[in-house]
Amino acid sequence: MSILKRIFGIGSSEAKTEPVAELEHEGYRITAAPIPAEGQFRIAGTIEKISGGEGRRHDFVRADLLPSRDGAVDLTFRKAKQIIKEQGDRMFG
Repeated sequence: MSILKRIFGIGSSEAKTEPVAELEHEGYRITAAPIPAEGQFRIAGTIEKISGGEGRRHDFVRADLLPSRDGAVDLTFRKAKQIIKEQGDRMFG
């Protein structure tokens, strides 16, 4: 198993999660989907934007772990807003 899979739990049953909350911010839709990990919750979500009839999506996972799902959702929204501010549409590659 690769180091990233071990760090982020990708591919394990622990990594399965459902979207918890959505937020619209500056024309982007942010979806928080914290990943249960080690009895806590890892920051994870998506940023989406539809322009010109084409949808674009950026998935992100952070190493941050928080003890509560609500705390992880709040931090997911803050991290996503930071990504939007710093990268804008460049995040879509």
